[in-house]
Amino acid sequence: MPATNEGPIIKACTSQSHKAVSAEALLDVEKARPVLEQIANKWSVLILTVLCTRPSRFNEIMRRLDGITHKALADALKRLERNGLIRREVLTTTTPVGVEYTITSLGRSLQQPFEALYAWSMTYGPELERAQDEYDRVRD
Repeated sequence: MPATNEGPIIKACTSQSHKAVSAEALLDVEKARPVLEQIANKWSVLILTVLCTRPSRFNEIMRRLDGITHKALADALKRLERNGLIRREVLTTTTPVGVEYTITSLGRSLQQPFEALYAWSMTYGPELERAQDEYDRVRD
């Protein structure tokens, strides 16, 4: 399909989806993949969602994210900071020295898509679970 100023439109969910995707569309996927790999994993989404409400310290984030390991949280925070989505601030007014994480304006720009994804999960989560149960029942 021809590209517009917003990039090519890929109609993957139509009856024409069996047709080959243009080389230009594949290039856009190659551009998008590294970005999505940085922000679209479950911990990044959840961490940014936590930080949208207020700045938080490491242990507070960990308490709010049931199931995350210390290493997974530390790695995710470093990746988010490296990508400019959060800011790490050393608090010298406390003993021992504390660190607080704050979402940046770039990170906040993801709030609306994340809220939409959350709303989708609340609406369609039960349907997803039913589909999984049906799949597992048929396969067993």
